[in-house]
Amino acid sequence: MNHRRIGLIVPSSNTTMETEVPELLARRPGGERFTFHSSRAVLHTVDAESLRAMAGQADRCAGEVADAAVDVIAYACLIAVMAQGPRAHEEAERRMRDTASAAGCDAPVTSSAGALVRGVQRLGLSRIAIVAPYAPELTGMVVRYFAAYDIEVTAVRSLSVTDNREVGRLDPGAPLGHARELDLGRAEGVVLSACVQMPSLAAVTEAQEQLDLPVFSAATATTREILDALGLDPHVPGGGALLGGRARP
Repeated sequence: MNHRRIGLIVPSSNTTMETEVPELLARRPGGERFTFHSSRAVLHTVDAESLRAMAGQADRCAGEVADAAVDVIAYACLIAVMAQGPRAHEEAERRMRDTASAAGCDAPVTSSAGALVRGVQRLGLSRIAIVAPYAPELTGMVVRYFAAYDIEVTAVRSLSVTDNREVGRLDPGAPLGHARELDLGRAEGVVLSACVQMPSLAAVTEAQEQLDLPVFSAATATTREILDALGLDPHVPGGGALLGGRARP
């Protein structure tokens, strides 16, 4: 059995990414063994100042997971990157890759922000709807971030939950209800959770069936890039459009 070590960089208050990614990978039929090795960057309240402070801890965290000789590193805080301005993930991924390499670990590096943008591009979409737990001003940063890649956000649901621990306690089935409330007439796909802390995996399959659109999330996009980086088949049962699920173009 192949043993794959996955390095995760997560907010200190995050509980969802270390739940949904292992669950997704456990569903795979490939027989690989995955272990998860995390470094945490302090984050309690999801606001611009706290996100800037968290982003400043990324290099330290990359060095810490590099010490575990991981096979891939995923920086799992989408809004901490997107709040730094358009295309911020490109520099963040490069910098963390350099930091890990300097520590003797040449693992590929992805980020949830970059994975979600690349996931939309992979599916060939140019118009999406999103559900996010953030305050409207932060969700606006996400909308502008996508716009820098010529991706239009046609409909948005902002839940205005600023305590990151409370975000992790949200009902994992609720994002489907939020998506149903949106005007999806122009959308080509739905980001069911544009946040690695807002649970949504339990609703992905049903959402894709009911909405008849490609459905994915920050967590499923990150999982796709982890599998790609490891050279593994990206099909995951119940993982939505980016993980081999049925999707209407």
